[in-house]
Amino acid sequence: MTMPKITFISADGTAQTVDARTGDNVMQTALAQGIEGITAECGGAMACATCHAYVADDWADKVGPATGAEADMLDFAACEVTPSSRLSCQITITEELDGLVLRLPETQI
Repeated sequence: MTMPKITFISADGTAQTVDARTGDNVMQTALAQGIEGITAECGGAMACATCHAYVADDWADKVGPATGAEADMLDFAACEVTPSSRLSCQITITEELDGLVLRLPETQI
Protein backbone atom coordinates (compact mmCIF):
# COMPACT_ATOMS: atom_id res chain seq x y z
CA MET A 1 0.00 0.00 0.00
CA THR A 2 1.46 3.34 -0.99
CA MET A 3 1.32 6.25 1.38
CA PRO A 4 -0.11 9.60 0.32
CA LYS A 5 2.53 12.25 -0.27
CA ILE A 6 2.26 15.80 1.00
CA THR A 7 4.45 18.68 -0.09
CA PHE A 8 5.15 21.49 2.36
CA ILE A 9 6.53 24.71 0.89
CA SER A 10 8.23 26.97 3.42
CA ALA A 11 7.94 30.75 3.35
CA ASP A 12 11.34 30.92 1.60
CA GLY A 13 10.08 28.62 -1.18
CA THR A 14 11.88 25.44 -0.12
CA ALA A 15 9.71 22.39 -0.83
CA GLN A 16 9.79 19.16 1.14
CA THR A 17 7.67 16.15 0.14
CA VAL A 18 6.95 13.53 2.78
CA ASP A 19 4.98 10.31 3.17
CA ALA A 20 1.82 10.56 5.25
CA ARG A 21 -0.29 7.92 6.94
CA THR A 22 -3.95 7.77 5.99
CA GLY A 23 -6.06 8.74 8.99
CA ASP A 24 -3.45 11.03 10.54
CA ASN A 25 -3.87 14.75 10.19
CA VAL A 26 -1.49 17.03 8.32
CA MET A 27 -0.14 18.56 11.55
CA GLN A 28 0.79 15.12 12.94
CA THR A 29 2.57 14.34 9.69
CA ALA A 30 4.48 17.63 9.74
CA LEU A 31 5.64 17.08 13.32
CA ALA A 32 6.60 13.44 12.70
CA GLN A 33 8.59 14.42 9.59
CA GLY A 34 10.33 17.40 11.22
CA ILE A 35 8.76 20.03 8.99
CA GLU A 36 9.89 23.46 10.13
CA GLY A 37 7.09 26.01 10.14
CA ILE A 38 4.43 23.98 11.97
CA THR A 39 4.67 24.80 15.67
CA ALA A 40 1.48 23.07 16.89
CA GLU A 41 1.60 24.48 20.41
CA CYS A 42 -1.75 22.94 21.42
CA GLY A 43 -0.95 19.53 19.96
CA GLY A 44 -3.93 19.51 17.64
CA ALA A 45 -6.69 20.47 20.08
CA MET A 46 -7.71 23.43 17.87
CA ALA A 47 -6.88 25.77 20.74
CA CYS A 48 -4.25 27.84 18.92
CA ALA A 49 -3.42 28.72 15.33
CA THR A 50 0.22 27.61 15.24
CA CYS A 51 -0.35 24.90 12.64
CA HIS A 52 -1.74 27.39 10.10
CA ALA A 53 -1.09 26.50 6.47
CA TYR A 54 -2.25 27.70 3.05
CA VAL A 55 -3.81 25.03 0.85
CA ALA A 56 -2.66 25.30 -2.77
CA ASP A 57 -5.47 26.58 -4.99
CA ASP A 58 -5.79 23.38 -7.00
CA TRP A 59 -6.36 21.40 -3.76
CA ALA A 60 -8.91 23.72 -2.15
CA ASP A 61 -11.98 21.77 -3.33
CA LYS A 62 -10.59 18.41 -2.22
CA VAL A 63 -9.55 19.69 1.21
CA GLY A 64 -12.66 21.81 1.75
CA PRO A 65 -13.15 25.04 3.66
CA ALA A 66 -12.47 25.69 7.32
CA THR A 67 -15.33 24.90 9.71
CA GLY A 68 -16.87 27.68 11.75
CA ALA A 69 -14.82 26.89 14.87
CA GLU A 70 -11.66 26.52 12.78
CA ALA A 71 -12.30 29.83 11.03
CA ASP A 72 -12.74 31.49 14.43
CA MET A 73 -9.40 30.06 15.63
CA LEU A 74 -7.68 31.27 12.44
CA ASP A 75 -8.44 34.82 13.63
CA PHE A 76 -5.53 34.27 16.05
CA ALA A 77 -3.03 33.28 13.33
CA ALA A 78 0.24 35.23 13.38
CA CYS A 79 0.27 35.72 9.59
CA GLU A 80 -2.32 36.81 7.08
CA VAL A 81 -5.39 34.58 6.85
CA THR A 82 -6.62 33.98 3.29
CA PRO A 83 -9.49 31.96 1.82
CA SER A 84 -7.02 29.06 1.46
CA SER A 85 -6.00 29.16 5.16
CA ARG A 86 -6.57 26.01 7.20
CA LEU A 87 -5.38 24.63 10.50
CA SER A 88 -3.33 21.61 9.51
CA CYS A 89 -4.62 19.70 12.56
CA GLN A 90 -8.07 19.79 10.96
CA ILE A 91 -7.09 18.21 7.62
CA THR A 92 -7.36 14.44 7.82
CA ILE A 93 -5.17 12.59 5.34
CA THR A 94 -6.99 10.37 2.88
CA GLU A 95 -5.84 8.60 -0.27
CA GLU A 96 -7.62 11.35 -2.23
CA LEU A 97 -5.16 13.89 -0.78
CA ASP A 98 -2.13 12.14 -2.28
CA GLY A 99 -0.06 14.97 -3.74
CA LEU A 100 -1.49 17.70 -1.48
CA VAL A 101 0.53 20.92 -1.51
CA LEU A 102 0.58 23.32 1.44
CA ARG A 103 2.41 26.62 1.78
CA LEU A 104 3.58 27.58 5.25
CA PRO A 105 3.36 31.10 6.64
CA GLU A 106 6.42 33.15 7.59
CA THR A 107 5.77 32.64 11.28
CA GLN A 108 3.30 30.84 13.54
CA ILE A 109 3.86 32.93 16.67
